[in-house]
Amino acid sequence: MTDTQKGVLALVAACCVWGLSGLLYKALSGVPSHEVLAHRTVWSLVFFGIVIGLQRRLNVLWGAVRNPASLKVIAAAALFISVNWFLFIWSIHAGRATEASMGYYIFPLVAVLIGRVVLGERLSRTQWVAITLAATGVMSLTIGLHIVPWISLVLASTFGLYGLIKKRLDLGPVISVSAEVLLLCPLGLGWLIYLHAGQGGAFGQDLTQSLLLMASGPVTALPLILFSYGARRLTLSTVGIVQYINPTLQFLVAVLIFGEPFGVVHMIAFALIWTALAIYSSSAFTQDRARRRAVMVSEAEVVVSTNPSSDASAKP
Repeated sequence: MTDTQKGVLALVAACCVWGLSGLLYKALSGVPSHEVLAHRTVWSLVFFGIVIGLQRRLNVLWGAVRNPASLKVIAAAALFISVNWFLFIWSIHAGRATEASMGYYIFPLVAVLIGRVVLGERLSRTQWVAITLAATGVMSLTIGLHIVPWISLVLASTFGLYGLIKKRLDLGPVISVSAEVLLLCPLGLGWLIYLHAGQGGAFGQDLTQSLLLMASGPVTALPLILFSYGARRLTLSTVGIVQYINPTLQFLVAVLIFGEPFGVVHMIAFALIWTALAIYSSSAFTQDRARRRAVMVSEAEVVVSTNPSSDASAKP
């Protein structure tokens, strides 16, 4: 099996775990969302700690949180990812998983828009068309159902801002997320101690439920490790297309398994967003292919310039 094939398999596996994770959190509907979040944070740190310990990189993690400059960035990233995690869990418990899936569909377009507003990045005409279509889809949902799809917008925005902040970190994704949950863990652990000392937390009350709470750690950490492995072996355009498996599975689980409503208004909104993503993905694929072709041409020119040959030298 080639590196590319391994990368695709790892990426697909990661997106499938993320996309089906709603099933886990739905099974934990009897546990308050904030308590599930606390367990997710604590057990993620346990899992990451084991993995990083086996890799003998605990010193890298410790160095990241001891550096005042990186610590500020890690703390900001931890804030956004904790809000994102909590809202996703809450949306599953509240029967609004369809809106959550929409949030992860529009996230790439929101991230591009954040790059334009915050970093001053230039957008192509195609990207503007995609963003406009996605905005129209969100607006049609707002008008048609008389509600603002705030779950979708907050999930997409917090994840987009999270990615923007992470650009300032010179750390791998596994180490950086481990550092984030390390900072969040005292809060999560403190909250769980408070619950068990007073109201009686969920952990330990039922074996199945306790095991599911523990599983929230690997379900969070393992796909990130797989995604990191796959992303290093694939082009950005391939990663961008494959990662849509995640919100697609979320959407299918919400509609087909959870039985959430999906009427004409939803269909129009999602059709506009899917069209926007198709346009955006096609543009990104074309740009990535052109970029790789330019690199190949440049490398070929370097080889020719460093190894000159002439017809005259080949003649007897």
